[in-house]
Amino acid sequence: MSVTPETVRRIARLARIDTPEAALAPLAAELSAIIGWIEQLGEVDTDGVAPMTAVIPTHLAWRADVVSDGGIADAVLANAPDATSGFFAVPKVIE
Repeated sequence: MSVTPETVRRIARLARIDTPEAALAPLAAELSAIIGWIEQLGEVDTDGVAPMTAVIPTHLAWRADVVSDGGIADAVLANAPDATSGFFAVPKVIE
């Protein structure tokens, strides 16, 4: 696919990028080259290749998924300007 200077002008206008007239032709050539590389990647046979997120195998460290209340509710509420029944009390904002 070939990108024309008119296409670059339109893209620049839509993106609100001020592009000088002299820069349109070089940008069109660069964008055409990039699209050519993407088309080359589309020709690569990837059947049977598993998707991966990294080149080397990595594993995340897992922790036990244990539900707890933290056990420090009194310490947390000690910093609150107003606490009621074990909760933060805030002023009503919706009428």
